[in-house]
Amino acid sequence: MYKTNRNRQLSLSDFNQPIGLKMNPDNRWVKMAETIPWADIEKRYASLFPSHTGMPAKPLQVALGSLIIQKKYEYSDRELVEQIQENPYYQYFIGLPGYQTEAPFVPSLLVEFRKRLTDDILMEINEMIAEYNTPDDPFAGGNGGDDGTTSSDNKGTIILDATCAPQQISYPQDVNLLNEARENLEAIIDTVCYEYNYYKPRMYRKNARNDYLALAKCRKRSAKKIRKAIKKQLQYVKRDLGHVELLMEQDDIRFTKKQLQRIQTIRELFEQQDYMYRNKVHSVKDRIVSISQPYIRPIVRGKAKAPTEFGAKLDMSIDETGFARLERLSFDAYNECDVLIGTIEKYRERTGHYPERVLVDQIYRNRANRAFCKAHGIRISGPALGRPKQLSKEEKVQSYIDNTDRIKVERGFSLAKRCFGMGLIHTKLDTTTRSSIALSILAMNISHLMAVRFLLYLISIFSRCNRQKNLHENMVLGFAF
Repeated sequence: MYKTNRNRQLSLSDFNQPIGLKMNPDNRWVKMAETIPWADIEKRYASLFPSHTGMPAKPLQVALGSLIIQKKYEYSDRELVEQIQENPYYQYFIGLPGYQTEAPFVPSLLVEFRKRLTDDILMEINEMIAEYNTPDDPFAGGNGGDDGTTSSDNKGTIILDATCAPQQISYPQDVNLLNEARENLEAIIDTVCYEYNYYKPRMYRKNARNDYLALAKCRKRSAKKIRKAIKKQLQYVKRDLGHVELLMEQDDIRFTKKQLQRIQTIRELFEQQDYMYRNKVHSVKDRIVSISQPYIRPIVRGKAKAPTEFGAKLDMSIDETGFARLERLSFDAYNECDVLIGTIEKYRERTGHYPERVLVDQIYRNRANRAFCKAHGIRISGPALGRPKQLSKEEKVQSYIDNTDRIKVERGFSLAKRCFGMGLIHTKLDTTTRSSIALSILAMNISHLMAVRFLLYLISIFSRCNRQKNLHENMVLGFAF
């Protein structure tokens, strides 16, 4: 159930300030609240609650505002609630009617906020914020002709690139994963046997622990020692899975949903590890690298710092205004070249025309994408296919400008990872992980809008000073004559 927030703030004067508290109207959080169309977003948020019964949900501004603050400073859930409780500007930003000393919500409610505000909904909010802050955008307006042709000449720029948002997990070594699987199975067997008063089977947990520590404490691990340790752990896990199967055959035993999911994950992990051990390989399709988060996959990026990262792979685009958008997000590895055409079509739906140029790296410049760009009059960065030709002076200058402008998307990745929490994702569920990544891009765009507003403010001040200076000089010249 959802009720529209009737105590919505219209300005800072509507915020109930206690005696002795005088808030600054030029504070960044006050200005940041002005860049977000809360009323329009609330209509979209209310559609998530079709039922008219039950406990009313928290207002949209409380949910979204709290998550933006958390992304800005990377607070934990408990720390975020304490910071909001102590800071009146935070309370104004999340839409409270006045300053209060009580906590606005419990920390566990932030998980529900992230579940409700999915990555798709957050990207819709991202577009609403972009439209709200660019009402006089010369590139906006129209969706093209009815026959599928463009309504105007190509203009604008798309910068596209891919990266990985690493997850906070331990490095997935095979022996460690099997040891963790064995401990999980032992805990499940102990719980079930105690709850249903069954005899606890022999699991050799002390021997298994000693065999694991024999390798874990070894300074020099040879391939022979690692393979021997993996074999032993596979045998222990196989034995425990057999005990679990016997317990599942009993009619009076009921496993919980969480236990069944964990058993299924461990069974898939055992099959993968057993396949790699028997065939002496180190890769397998849909490899599980975390038992608690089985949706995470290894993403091979080929970077010098980390050739393989473990998390979600994403494509992000930046247009000529500096606004970032999440084009694709997946936990499975994919080819980036499949994203380019869809990104260009989305740009045309927003603006009514195709971009003038597309700045991408080499992996996007395949024959299909080149043919699409050529058919629609779009210039794609990079050299042409075939034997390298001698470039003219103008072409060299254009290539240098394209390479320089393409740095914007790399700068966006760096900013999102360093300042907005995308460098290490702490959420545990696949849905909340997607929301966390989308929130990082959303918070980065809001910060970009604040910087643009400040730049426009400085330009207006300098323009006013120049006009006054020119007026004064004209008056002096008039008196002189």
